[in-house]
Amino acid sequence: QVQLVESGGGLVQPGESLTLSCAASGAPGSILSITTMGWYRQAPGKERELVATITGSSRTNYADSVKDRFTISRNKAANTVRLQMNNLRPEDTAVYYCTNNAYGSTYWGRGTQVTVSS
Repeated sequence: QVQLVESGGGLVQPGESLTLSCAASGAPGSILSITTMGWYRQAPGKERELVATITGSSRTNYADSVKDRFTISRNKAANTVRLQMNNLRPEDTAVYYCTNNAYGSTYWGRGTQVTVSS
């Protein structure tokens, strides 16, 4: 079973930047390196939504709301994925979850809170 641990959340002002990290464990690196990893978020009173994903071949996909502001990247050797978030807006406030699709299942981290407020 894959374990995912997120870090890097916090409180920032509009226009500022924040970087989230997620460390994956529980499976061989040879397995993790070919999986798709991603970030989802859930704001209060709203459904969980896709933010960005990155495949084993490093192909990326972004929600329209974060394109040109967020960048997802991964370090296969370290089994980590990062989400660089620039020009943050109040509507980016949410709990951000890391995901991984090893073994045909979707694994979720516990989430990290991002709050954008002046």
